[in-house]
Amino acid sequence: MIEISKAAIAEIHRMQTVRARPESKFRVSFGNGGCEKFYYTIDLADSIAETDRVYEVDGISVLIDGQHLGYLEHLKLDYSEDLMGGGFRFENPLATTVCGCGNSFSIEHVESERWQLPT
Repeated sequence: MIEISKAAIAEIHRMQTVRARPESKFRVSFGNGGCEKFYYTIDLADSIAETDRVYEVDGISVLIDGQHLGYLEHLKLDYSEDLMGGGFRFENPLATTVCGCGNSFSIEHVESERWQLPT
């Protein structure tokens, strides 16, 4: 289960409204690259894939691909605005290293072999 702050929930609702997609789901994932080995990705999705796990958080359907779940299941997601601009902030207790920007991370291992890293 991931944790999403009230500020992040409000920003997700704003994104859904601005993009005229109020029924969309919020996908959290990661890919290869960034300063560390992986970088976080977020997007609105209109459908649920067969491998997705769905979490309901304060009226938001959050999608995480089952193959990524072991790397994101304890993620804390926040949203804040500051002088450098606004954005989502990620806190992943499973990350072994994190880039200074907070959007790139690496993980040494995950307990279960069923979790696969993206290629």
